[in-house]
Amino acid sequence: MPDEPLAPPPADQALPAPARWLLIAFAWLCLGLAVLGVFLPLLPTVPFLLLAAWAAARSSPRLLAWLEGHPRFGPMIRDWRRDGVVRRSSKWKATAAMAFSAVVILLVVKKPWAAAAGIVCMATVLCWLWLRPEQPPQ
Repeated sequence: MPDEPLAPPPADQALPAPARWLLIAFAWLCLGLAVLGVFLPLLPTVPFLLLAAWAAARSSPRLLAWLEGHPRFGPMIRDWRRDGVVRRSSKWKATAAMAFSAVVILLVVKKPWAAAAGIVCMATVLCWLWLRPEQPPQ
C-alpha cells in the first residue's frame, strides 16, 4: 500500500460546528499530551497521538494531513489506521518506557496496592500491545 494519507470522512457525514470545534480542541489537547509524553516517563505518547489522529480525522482534514505527513508521527498513525499494525521497534520503546515507569512508581508511590495497580495496568497494556501485528497482512 502506498504511504498516502487516508481520506477524511465523506462530506455528508459532516459534524455540526460545535461538535467539530470540540473535536479539534480535543485533537490539539491530545497532541499536546503526546508531546509531553515524550519527556515525561509516566505519560504515554502513542495513545494520545492516536486519539489526536482520530479526532482530527473527524474534524480537521488539515490537522489530519499534517499528522499523517509528519516524518515521525505519520508512519505510526498510518500503520495503525490501515491494519492495526504496531512496529516492533515501537513495541520495544513502549516496553522500555513502561519498565522505567514501573521503577519510578515503585520508588515514589507509598501504597503498595496503588503501585501494584499501576504496574498491572501497564503489564496488561503491554500484553495487548505485543499481540498486535507488526506488519500489514500480505
